[in-house]
Amino acid sequence: MAMSTGHANSAEDMLSRIETMVLMGMEIPLPAVRGQIASGIDIVVHLGRLRDRTRKVLEICELEKELDPESGRIKVNTLFRFEEEGEDERGQIVGKWRKVSELKATEKLMAAGLSLPEGDK
Repeated sequence: MAMSTGHANSAEDMLSRIETMVLMGMEIPLPAVRGQIASGIDIVVHLGRLRDRTRKVLEICELEKELDPESGRIKVNTLFRFEEEGEDERGQIVGKWRKVSELKATEKLMAAGLSLPEGDK
């Protein structure tokens, strides 16, 4: 297990930046690069700075292991997304987490002896 930091404007933008960095270093077919990224990265956590200057986790996405057959791009499954609801009396952004979809790849959790709550299976 490893963790890394990259700078991008969204989870999908991060994938494009990784593709670009790889392609700058060597000539590999783009589908092969995308396949390697999709097989090597499980989860992308996108942090962003909001207009009130605070940083928040804005999105948590799972990368699917198979590329989209139509576009050839990595399929991104957004699990959770922060949604703004307004500002408080101090001008701080107020919002909540919204569950967007279910985690699809649960094999690593189960191999580690973990399980999802009954409602999330």
